Amino acid sequence: MTAGAALGAGGATRHTARWVAIGVLVVAAGLIAVLATRPPASVAEVQSPLVGNPAPSVGGVTLTGTRYELPREPGMYVVVNFFASWCEPCQQEGPELVQFQYEHSRSGDASMVSVVFDDTASAARTYQSTLGASWPTLADPGGGLALSFGVRAPPSTFVIAPDGRVVAYIVAPVTAADLDRIIAEAKASSA
Repeated sequence: MTAGAALGAGGATRHTARWVAIGVLVVAAGLIAVLATRPPASVAEVQSPLVGNPAPSVGGVTLTGTRYELPREPGMYVVVNFFASWCEPCQQEGPELVQFQYEHSRSGDASMVSVVFDDTASAARTYQSTLGASWPTLADPGGGLALSFGVRAPPSTFVIAPDGRVVAYIVAPVTAADLDRIIAEAKASSA
């Protein structure tokens, strides 16, 4: 083999490697563009024997010491959110719940109720105050409310229809947009 032939073979290998690297970069850039521009995935609803059936009773003493009872047929959509101050996913969804409550308190078509899950009343009260939560927050010292809803860990969120049926159960941080979508779907299916 001559020196020129050996040099030509090495140059062809480098040329092929360059084209392969460019191809890989183009594919990677395309994948990044697709992932960056698609809408975020919404939360998945979890199967529960409660969905489609009347909600368990929601009532008790709030963190402010007042008595609260959700009517059997609340007349509007109600989001019942089980949370704890120590729960990082709960902290992630907290501002979204405040936004949801703010938007729907003006229209009057939905409201919020929170239930403390495996947390102290003082820690939950401080968390809700820092968050700016203005809705009723129920203490659940014996875990009876959590048990009646089948909640095992926070955050757990239920959406109750105006007629008192549970229409959704979510066991992940939820956004205001997720709740709006769930309510819109529930309204459409009952029309």
